[in-house]
Amino acid sequence: MVPSSWNPPPPEVPPGTIPTGTFAQAGAAAEPAAADRERPGRRKAPAASGGARLKVTQTGSPIGRKGYQRATLVGLGLNKMHRTRLVPDTPSMRGRIVKVKHLVKVEPAE
Repeated sequence: MVPSSWNPPPPEVPPGTIPTGTFAQAGAAAEPAAADRERPGRRKAPAASGGARLKVTQTGSPIGRKGYQRATLVGLGLNKMHRTRLVPDTPSMRGRIVKVKHLVKVEPAE
């Protein structure tokens, strides 16, 4: 009979299945205190010194649209009508904007 607190050993993991960077490197800085971390799920655009930026305003509702369009709006930091976000002017952000161009208004940031 096996005691109830006994846990079987973890299965062997073939080499190359764990993504690199999953575990902290030896001597790496510890995770910041809870008060120093940002709230999970909130992303900030890079600092203004990072280059050009775009001002994106949501003008259309994602109701009745495909799910990927709603997800793209969330990826841009938009989830309610008439909200505005400053995003970096990068090819990946421009690609996101093209996917929902009928739901947003884009202007260069001052």
